[in-house]
Amino acid sequence: MKAIRMRIEKFSRPGVILMATVVAIITSVVVANATQSITAPNAAFIAYSLAAGANSAPITPVTNKSVLVMGCCTTSGIPGVGQVSLLHLPSTDIEWVGLESTGGAAITQGFTNVAGTHIVYIDFYHLVDIQVASADMIRVHNGEGFTVAGNVTLIW
Repeated sequence: MKAIRMRIEKFSRPGVILMATVVAIITSVVVANATQSITAPNAAFIAYSLAAGANSAPITPVTNKSVLVMGCCTTSGIPGVGQVSLLHLPSTDIEWVGLESTGGAAITQGFTNVAGTHIVYIDFYHLVDIQVASADMIRVHNGEGFTVAGNVTLIW
C-alpha cells in the first residue's frame, strides 16, 4: 500500500503541473478566438430646406453595402420620420425596404433606376419623400405647397 501511495504522490506533482499547463493553453486559445472587433460606423448627415415642389441635391449612397437611410421632416405641423435599408448597385439600380412615416405608416420596398420613383415618406402627410434620382443617387422631394426643412442620415 505504501508503494502505491508513493507512486501516486511522485506522479501527482508533475501530473498536476502538466494539467495546469494544458488548461492554461486551452483557456488562452478560447479567449483569443472570442475577441470581437467593433468598428465605428460611417455616417453622412444632410440637412435640407426645400421650396414647394423642389428637389434636394443628389445624394450618392456607398456602393455594394447595406446603408441605413433615415429621413425626417422637422417643419411644424407636418413632422415625421421614415427609414429604409438601402442597397446601391453601381450603374444598375437602388434597392430598398423600410417603413414609411407616421400618418398611415406602412412597409415600403422596391428596386429601380428610374428618377422620381418614391422610396420613403418622411413627413406626416406623405408629401415629402426620398426618391430615386438616378441609378446611383437619391434625393429629397418636397411635394408640399410650402417650404419644408429636415435632414437625412445615412449610416453604413
